[in-house]
Amino acid sequence: MHAMNEDASHRSLNLMEEMLSATSFSRQLADQITLAKSYIIIAKESDNQPLAWELSLQIREAQLLLSKAVTREAPITPYEAEPIIKGFASLIYKAKEAHYDTATTIMSLKGHIESLEERANAAIAQSTVFGQLAAEELPKSLYCLGIKLTLEWTRNPSIEKHAKEQKNYPQFMDNHLYHFCIFSDNILATSVVVNSTVCNADHPKQLVFHIVTDGINYKAMQAWFFSNDYKGATVDVQNFEQFSWLNTSYVPVLKQLHDDEVQAFYFKGAEELSSELKFRNPKYLSLLNHLRFYIPDIYPSLEKVVFLDDDVVVQKDLTSLFSIDLHGNVNGAVETCLESFHRYYKYLNFSNPEISAKFDPQACGWAFGMNIFDLMEWKKANVTGRYRYWQEKNSDQMLWKLGTLPAGLLAFYGLTEPLDRRWQTLGLGYDSNIDNRLIESASVIHYNGNMKPWLKLAISRYIPLWERYVNFAIPTLRECIGH
Repeated sequence: MHAMNEDASHRSLNLMEEMLSATSFSRQLADQITLAKSYIIIAKESDNQPLAWELSLQIREAQLLLSKAVTREAPITPYEAEPIIKGFASLIYKAKEAHYDTATTIMSLKGHIESLEERANAAIAQSTVFGQLAAEELPKSLYCLGIKLTLEWTRNPSIEKHAKEQKNYPQFMDNHLYHFCIFSDNILATSVVVNSTVCNADHPKQLVFHIVTDGINYKAMQAWFFSNDYKGATVDVQNFEQFSWLNTSYVPVLKQLHDDEVQAFYFKGAEELSSELKFRNPKYLSLLNHLRFYIPDIYPSLEKVVFLDDDVVVQKDLTSLFSIDLHGNVNGAVETCLESFHRYYKYLNFSNPEISAKFDPQACGWAFGMNIFDLMEWKKANVTGRYRYWQEKNSDQMLWKLGTLPAGLLAFYGLTEPLDRRWQTLGLGYDSNIDNRLIESASVIHYNGNMKPWLKLAISRYIPLWERYVNFAIPTLRECIGH
């Protein structure tokens, strides 16, 4: 039954992607069906029952073809689509030749379109809420994995012993090695980040991964990474709840994370639709998501580190990032201002006098997900202090509402070095039409958005890029996922 549900889910997602593509036959047929339905209404109002009947037959034929495509899980071919499209064209021409009153035709079409728009908006609102709920929900398979690994940690004392022994490993502070940090409570996602990085590294034994998780997942994360080998790379796992400096005076976001209005914003659902909804994700309520602003506190001995989000896949060797000249800047990042949405004014409230006085509204945004940080320059510029200042200022959420990126734009303002765009391709968690050439040329692909590759609502064409780094042969994982 589970497999059948999975298949149905994939079929519906494939159709969804087809329908989103303006050039697909599925989309063309759907558009023709919509137009034909409008003319059926007009034909009936004009008492032209034969034309209404012909249009209905043509619609039924198109719907059968769409249904057939879903069932066989294959796109509609030109051979199948062209006769139906020509049939629609002929009937619509006949409808136009019927010399309906122009004003009546326009009003009927307008009324029908408005009705369709209302239904579409309602469907979008509903799918947004459902998508948000799906993004918030921990899949049962990942919950199962966490439980089994925690039990494994309890039954196997050698895991804890190994963790204690490696605390003093010199590799963790060796600046001749390549250091990566990941802050996550998702074991499987983190393993994909680590595995994809080492698999594409020229010298994986020179890589050191610093993973920080929460108390709930700490033992499970240790059990996973200490039981599996990553081509000789060194992996450390820490529990942020053990950080002595973690308090409300030094980490002001701790107070805000418990604010009722903030929680309502992320968990109440999409009462107002906006283009920013892909950023309205409850993960921003996790302290793990804010630890990126305290990296020098977590790793005081390191000089440079690459930050990786847990929803990325690494496709090329990243060690050359460490030799990029940041020209005295702190943050090396891929800019995102090719789209107007990613300018500063879209993230921040420029009606606030302090924001408008200190920042350029047209300044270019950039992406978290894969960043190279110079921690020596970070300390000189007191980036953590800058972040804390703006986080305190935003205690009432009047400067920004959404996530950690706005805080990052403020904290790293004037301290960010643009990287070649090929270092990171974004959008695999919400955009089904990314050019394959952009994906193939990217060093890192980022599944930012709600449609994560480990969720059922993932975009199907991007799932294999993530799954190739999941080791389904591991018994614990196989038991939980049943792949």
